[in-house]
Amino acid sequence: MPTVSAHVALTLAQHIDAVFGVMGNGNAYFLDALEKQTDAVFTAVRHEQGAVVAADAHFRASGRIAAGTSTYGAGFTNTITALAEAVQAHVPLVLVVGDEPTSGPRPWDVDQIALASAVGARTYTVGRADAAATTVIAIEHALTYRVPVVLAIPYDVAALDAGEVPPAPEPRVPAPLAPRGEFAGGMLDEIAQALAGAERPFLLAGRGAWLAGAGAALGELAAATGALTASSALGRGVFPEAQYDLGVAGGFGADGAMELIRTADVAVVFGASLNQFTMRFGELFAPGTRVFQVDISPAATHPHVGGFVRGDARLAAEELVRRVTGATASAPASEHGFGAESRHAEAVPSAKGVSDAASEAVPARPWRETVDVPAARAYAPGDDLAPDGRLDPRSAARRIAELLPQDRVVVSDGGHFIGWANMYWPVAAPDRMMMVGTAFQSIGQGWPSVVGAALARRESTVVLTSGDGGGLMAIADLESAVRAAGGRGIAVIWNDAAYGAEVNLYGLKGLAEGPMRIPEVDFAAFGAAVGAEGVVVRTLADLDRLETWAAEDAATRRFLLLDLRISGDVIAPYQQEIIRVNS
Repeated sequence: MPTVSAHVALTLAQHIDAVFGVMGNGNAYFLDALEKQTDAVFTAVRHEQGAVVAADAHFRASGRIAAGTSTYGAGFTNTITALAEAVQAHVPLVLVVGDEPTSGPRPWDVDQIALASAVGARTYTVGRADAAATTVIAIEHALTYRVPVVLAIPYDVAALDAGEVPPAPEPRVPAPLAPRGEFAGGMLDEIAQALAGAERPFLLAGRGAWLAGAGAALGELAAATGALTASSALGRGVFPEAQYDLGVAGGFGADGAMELIRTADVAVVFGASLNQFTMRFGELFAPGTRVFQVDISPAATHPHVGGFVRGDARLAAEELVRRVTGATASAPASEHGFGAESRHAEAVPSAKGVSDAASEAVPARPWRETVDVPAARAYAPGDDLAPDGRLDPRSAARRIAELLPQDRVVVSDGGHFIGWANMYWPVAAPDRMMMVGTAFQSIGQGWPSVVGAALARRESTVVLTSGDGGGLMAIADLESAVRAAGGRGIAVIWNDAAYGAEVNLYGLKGLAEGPMRIPEVDFAAFGAAVGAEGVVVRTLADLDRLETWAAEDAATRRFLLLDLRISGDVIAPYQQEIIRVNS
């Protein structure tokens, strides 16, 4: 008869097709059932943190929820940092773990429920009679609240017979949050009027807008108002008209683009949290800019916001398009829209007068037709070599961008180096650039991110960007990345023989630099040891191997690891911004 663990595995596999983890005695029966009785794909990683990181990256790359798994105790505690990152980044996933017996803790057990709760993750514990139902509830919770959940299997029930697996209902996920009520309607009127009357309108979108599927509606709104656009670091590519897009807003933005944003008279922000980095520590917008925000958060997320609408970014953007372009309330509505046939129509009143005024107010030659957007979003090219004789990371990043395959999915670890890929490597959509670790300000999650992204995007080239500090911290899963991505994988290690952010922030203050330095490591040799092709890059000419590699058949080439020996003296602009604020 199926065991409790089999109930969990069989039910989970109805909704999740990718599981990552490390086997131990707490999850052995679960993995046995998963492998023998389901079609879900299990991918082994070498450190339990990697189980959560891979599931996290899988969702960011595909939008499909995945699972991680570990044993109890030390296996579970190894997942905590990655679990905290997923909580703070609002990434749904399920972590299946072993747990202490129902009879009570053993000498080596810890309070796993308390540990998970401390970082914001809820735990669901299965029993002999409810394992399948509890599994569905856990998935439902993860999807509803966009957070990771822990699904615990007590050690003494894992192998118990539980009878036939009962049919499990589909997880229920709430419909998109529609702006509703007279206050939401009035604020949408106000935003439409402000955009219509603006001389220099600007739209900013983040990852929330992408998750809401708002790209097309935002493109229509930008076209209707003549607005320039930009995105947060996690939302790049969400606007369809790249010729009017200023790129990434905030510390990763080009100086010319940020100067243009400061001249905007009206700015509307969709699905972006407006954190300190996106807001350039409060200096993204000029004091006179009217700033509006649309988000599913309960309230505005920055004091510069003067008008707030709580709601789904797509639904709000579609309604603004109708108002700005002169559509009446009887216009066809989308599935969750606001037309006469919508169940929300009564909540948001018609804005015919607003729409007519808006149509007349949009200038014949809008702002975006009068500025040189490509010039504004250009970055400094850098020098071939920095004054210290090591590679200039700016020129290296620019050259790599010229050579990378167009189908790339970029995954980033945390550290000083994050500026280079974010500035110089454009991607086609938000799900093709992800930064796992930055929400929790952690490093060491790069290698297992490759594992999750490679399984989620089997036809794309997965490119890791990582520093030497984070690369060493997660080195156990270098092997996992090479195995998972094979000839579709590239790793770019920005090797400055230091924890660069610490040197920049604290070395400049005169603190002892010894703990901030790392003896130069040969990452190319590390890669070769686990089956990758490693290339030490000291000059731009050494990057020619990337060009020939990209032209080879992915089925026959090896994972390529580029060990860039860069100068630590070239400081990324976003770090210079942080240094200025901290000083």
